[in-house]
Amino acid sequence: MDKLQAVEERIAHLQRVVEDLSDVIARQDAELRRIGRHVGLLMEREADREAAEGAIPLADQRPPHW
Repeated sequence: MDKLQAVEERIAHLQRVVEDLSDVIARQDAELRRIGRHVGLLMEREADREAAEGAIPLADQRPPHW
């Protein structure tokens, strides 16, 4: 009976850890999506600024070693 209780306690602990990790992953996913949207907006803004200056967008320029 003592072994069974120890196993049940370990399972309960592991279930709690899995739930906690799932919450962490969900928060990280939301944060990464938010950051990705911000990076996209910043890239668009920079491309618009470069286009307004008449410069070739940095993304379309060849690296100097080419």
